[in-house]
Amino acid sequence: MRVVIIGGVAGGMSAAARLRRVAEDAEIVVIERSGHVSFANCGLPYHVGGVITERSALLLQTPESLAARFRIDVRVLTEVTRIDRDGKVVCVRNLTTGEESEIAFDKLVLSPGAQPVRPPIPGIERALSLRDVEDTDALVAATADAKTAVVIGGGFIGLEMAENLLHKGLRVSLVEAADQIMAPIDPEMVAPVQALLRDSGIDLHLSASATAIGEQSVTLSSGAELPADLVVAAIGVRPDSRLAADAGLAVGERGGIVVDDHHLTSDPAIYAVGDAVEKVDAIDGSAAMIPLANTANLQGRRVADHIAGLSGAGRPTLGTAIVGILGLQVASTGWNEKRLRAAGRDYLAIHTHPASHATYYPGAETMALKLLVDPATDEILGAQGVGKEGVDTRIDVIATAIRGGLKASELAELELAYAPQFSSAKDPVNMLGFIAENHRTGMTASIQWHELTDALVGGAHLIDVRTPGEFEAGAIPGAINIPVDELRDRLDELPDGELIVHCAVGIRGHIATRLLASHGRSARNLDGGYRTWAAISA
Repeated sequence: MRVVIIGGVAGGMSAAARLRRVAEDAEIVVIERSGHVSFANCGLPYHVGGVITERSALLLQTPESLAARFRIDVRVLTEVTRIDRDGKVVCVRNLTTGEESEIAFDKLVLSPGAQPVRPPIPGIERALSLRDVEDTDALVAATADAKTAVVIGGGFIGLEMAENLLHKGLRVSLVEAADQIMAPIDPEMVAPVQALLRDSGIDLHLSASATAIGEQSVTLSSGAELPADLVVAAIGVRPDSRLAADAGLAVGERGGIVVDDHHLTSDPAIYAVGDAVEKVDAIDGSAAMIPLANTANLQGRRVADHIAGLSGAGRPTLGTAIVGILGLQVASTGWNEKRLRAAGRDYLAIHTHPASHATYYPGAETMALKLLVDPATDEILGAQGVGKEGVDTRIDVIATAIRGGLKASELAELELAYAPQFSSAKDPVNMLGFIAENHRTGMTASIQWHELTDALVGGAHLIDVRTPGEFEAGAIPGAINIPVDELRDRLDELPDGELIVHCAVGIRGHIATRLLASHGRSARNLDGGYRTWAAISA
């Protein structure tokens, strides 16, 4: 059996290596358009910035090493120009010599990945993208004499490039057409990241698009002209599904190759994996385009197993992701609040600001966590986290909980590793579970930061239960300051009507709502407290 694999990174190489381990007799041919296979594409921005100093560290395997260990025939600088499904051959062109030939297959695996989006901006040809090692080499060369750079696009790659160019010593501008960077993160969670970018010297332009790229500048829709010895286009990616479409394989509305649970395309002899294929969204089962290395690698493994006759199928995708920005960890899993609103789905949002580990142990860092819950079913719909330390662990735990079908309240029951230098006796994930449990049982009611203004305009009264010192340092306009420790003795000072209480992060606010309830007054707690409100409102 000859298996031909188009694409020698992530999903393609995972399929090739796994197939050799489970099918020693298979003939495996990998065709890669670039000059390198099995390279660490997620590490490319860090080589540009000089954080990963050795280029060789990114090259995990070579055609020679793969041939020696796995007897895989790897052909780099070779492009597939056409798939002949009836004849079961692929037409290829050697990009060095121009020679064309055909390769027969019994099974074909498509892993072409995704292509950078390059809109028709005048001068776009000067903008560099980052997809492979050759792109990295071009960027490294371009930074040698550059003093200024403009990065177009505020997604994960754009942010990594901006940080690494800043690390390289360039003066960096970051341009994002939306009103915030990092679309998977909700605005109140991403606001501190945007502030950090600006504080670190990155010139951040939101709600702005590039309209022209000149020889030494980028012109924005606002009319501003930014200095740019170097321009990086990191606007996004689209599935590279051209070969599949030209071969008549089913392609979805978003351009992704349609596959079944075993990653088979509409042709029973052809599989597809990685960034080019549609995934199944784990929250609602819809088709989704989620370009992540973890998913691509797993899909490659599952395809190899299916070809070899082993059991196993694909899994729905949560889109769990993390990026490091200027010392911050920013991570998410599942849906965000914006998407839930757009879908008209009911949800409960829970914000907390816990420490990364026990506060009495030196070095604890505050993080922001957000949990999104279906109030009717207690299903976990998504989570986000921002902080210098510990965010990765908490988001991974929540992603695992979603995968395992745990309810939000059941996060309280998780038995997680604890020592003062690693966590708290009540881990931040446990605390999210406690709060979800309080909501589920009706013990507490909350209001969100973006709902507060309308509630106050409607006649509600805001009670700030922090200390006078905290109140003087910064307060929400119109709030009445009655510290929680004085609340019992000052109940007669409370105005009639609806009450909303808040503290710094929500804990004292919860205590106050329970105290008020015991005295016949109901109140809602401002979720996430002053810190969440101030992140985006102050």
